[in-house]
Amino acid sequence: MTFLSATLTRVKPSPTIAVTAKAAELKAAGRDIIGLGAGEPDFDTPQNIKDASLIAINVGHTKYTAVDGILELKQAIIAKFKRDNSLNYSTKEITVGTGGKQVLYNALMATMNQGDEVVIPAPYWVSYPDMVLLTGGTPVIVTCGIDSAFKMTPEQLEAAITPKTKWLIFNSPSNPTGAGYSYDELKLLTEVLIRHPHVWVMTDDMYEHLAYDAFKFCTPAEVEPSLKGRTLTVNGVSKAYAMTGWRIGYAAGPEVLIKAIRKVQSQSTSNPCSISQWAAVEALNGSQDFIASNNEVFVRRRDLVVKALNDISGVECPVPEGAFYVYPSIAGLIGKTSASGTLIDNDETFATALLEETGVAVVFGAAFGVSPNFRISYATSDEALKEACERILRFCANLQ
Repeated sequence: MTFLSATLTRVKPSPTIAVTAKAAELKAAGRDIIGLGAGEPDFDTPQNIKDASLIAINVGHTKYTAVDGILELKQAIIAKFKRDNSLNYSTKEITVGTGGKQVLYNALMATMNQGDEVVIPAPYWVSYPDMVLLTGGTPVIVTCGIDSAFKMTPEQLEAAITPKTKWLIFNSPSNPTGAGYSYDELKLLTEVLIRHPHVWVMTDDMYEHLAYDAFKFCTPAEVEPSLKGRTLTVNGVSKAYAMTGWRIGYAAGPEVLIKAIRKVQSQSTSNPCSISQWAAVEALNGSQDFIASNNEVFVRRRDLVVKALNDISGVECPVPEGAFYVYPSIAGLIGKTSASGTLIDNDETFATALLEETGVAVVFGAAFGVSPNFRISYATSDEALKEACERILRFCANLQ
C-alpha cells in the first residue's frame, strides 16, 4: 500500500518552475546562466503600490480578513471591470485569491465531477491540464499550431465540445505564445458557445494590459454579454503591475459560483495576505500611466528577440500580440546533433542541450502541449536578451 495519493500519479510538477530552479542551481554552482524561463517582469513594483503596503502595515491592517477579500479591494475590482471591460458586477460576484492560479483551481474544485471534460486550447499554460486532472476531470486538448497563429478556430471548438464538457479555459493574450484574439475572432468563438448552454467559460485575462501595436484586448463576456451568466473572468495584479510575489488574483462571475469558490477557499488557505490586498487596491485605483511606458520596453525587447530568432536557419518565430513571451518553432533543427554530440530529437533535448552547452535556460514546447517549439520570456534586460540570442545563434549554427 502506497502512502501517497493516487491522484498525484496523474499530474507532474510545473516545468516552468523546474527550469527556473535548474537555472538557479547552475548559477549557484558558478555557471554563467541567463534565465529566460520565468514569466515574471523585471520591473520593480511601482512606488505608490509599495507605499500603500507600508501604510497598511502601519495602520494595523495585519489581521485576518474576509475569506475572499476585503470590501475595498472588491470595490476596486468592480470599478476596474466597469472601466476596462464594460462589465458590471456586485461585491457578491467577486472573489480574491492568493494569485490567479488559486482562483482557477478553486473554480475547478468547486464545479468538477469525475469524468467532466474541460476544453483547453494548446499551446496552454502548463498548469491548466494538471489542475483539471487533480479535480477528477478530463482535459480535452485542442491543438492550435503555428499555421493558425496558435489560435483556436470556431470549427475546432465546436468539434471539441461533448455532452460532458463543463468548461472552456480561454487565455488571451496567451502564455506561452503571446497570441491575442481579436474582437472578430472572439465573436466567432462565442457564437459556438451560445449554441452549447451547458458549457461554462473560464477566461484567464492575466496579460490583459500587455497588448501591443494595433491589438485591442477584449474578454468573452464583454464581446457576448449573454455569456456573462456562465463566465468566470479571472485576472490579477501579477504581470501588468509587476507584483508577482504579492500573490493577488481575482475573478468575477455568477454569485452561485463565487459562493462555491469561497467555500473551497475557506477550507484551504482562507484569506489572501491582508497587506497585499491593500497594495492591490492602490494598484487598481491608482495611476495606470506606467503600464504604457513599460509596454514600450516590452515591445522593444519583443522585436529584438523576434528578429534575432528569425535570423537563425531552422527557426521560425511569429510576432506575438501581447504578454512577454515568444514561442518559436524549431522544426528545422530536429534530427541535428549539437557540438557536444546531443541528438536534437525533440524540443526537450534542444532545451536541455542549450542550457548545458550555452547557459541559456528556456522552456521546451512539449510542456505547453505543442512541439517542436520553445518558450522565451523576454521580461528581462535588453543586455541579457542580446547575449542570450547570440548564444542561441551560435548553438544552432554549430548543429550538424
